[in-house]
Amino acid sequence: MAISFRQLQIFCAVARTGSTTTAAESISLSQSATSAAVNELEAQLGSRLFERVGKRLHLNEVGRALLPQALRLLDDVHQLQQQFGSAASMPAHLAVAASSTIGNYVLPRLLASFQQANPNTQVNITIANTSTAIEQVQGFEADAGLIEGPCRASHLLVEPWLEDDLVLVAAPLHPLASQGRVSLEALRQTRWLLREDGSGTREEVNHLLLPHLHYLPDTLVMGGSEAIKHSVAAGLGISCLSRWVVEEQLGSGSLIALSSDLPRLTRHFYLLRHRDKFVSPALERFWNCCQSFSSPRALP
Repeated sequence: MAISFRQLQIFCAVARTGSTTTAAESISLSQSATSAAVNELEAQLGSRLFERVGKRLHLNEVGRALLPQALRLLDDVHQLQQQFGSAASMPAHLAVAASSTIGNYVLPRLLASFQQANPNTQVNITIANTSTAIEQVQGFEADAGLIEGPCRASHLLVEPWLEDDLVLVAAPLHPLASQGRVSLEALRQTRWLLREDGSGTREEVNHLLLPHLHYLPDTLVMGGSEAIKHSVAAGLGISCLSRWVVEEQLGSGSLIALSSDLPRLTRHFYLLRHRDKFVSPALERFWNCCQSFSSPRALP
């Protein structure tokens, strides 16, 4: 018997939830029918796809190899339905994965422009760090990704997008704020507040700062730019953040930009999609909107 579309849909649901019960609820099927479909698929492939640990199901090596192919096939069928089937007259759907800085500060402006021109396209956004956004595009969970760190995955199409300034910031009463130009040695000796590993901002900060500073002995890691900028404003240390993140605080004076012996720090944001991804009209319109997007006002 040939592998069916429904079997692959059930397999992906179980892989996503780790439970036949939860998967069954998400695809409007009984738990017994869901379990039977997984068992039948395993029998057809001649291999188990999950390791059963207690009540949880975890993909084994074979299951991990099958998942991206199954997701790609389901995506292709969905796109065909949208383009040629009864779904063609229904609103289009896009899934976009964005890294934190872009998702929180750039994407709202971009989406406002896109939705104004495409009111019948529903865009579902997932915001995480750069590595997670890449994984979602790799696994066909997202149609497109917008990231702030480099991506070296050969099967993804990666296109440089916006240029972003990274700014050294401190509270107005921080000891370094009174120095006209901060030396590299002073930067080495102060406390830094930094993003977590896996963040595009953290990777770029390491790439741009460490060749000049060599090491940062006193660092405090936080899982988001919002927490960092408010902690910097409270005087806990200094940081290097996207100008998109701190433009409001720089304007209000709760943060100041430090002048230092470092060169200008810049990076690129990137657009990405899977090379095997079917480019639907909605995805093409979104991609073109991204390419033509610029900030509605000059950043300070």
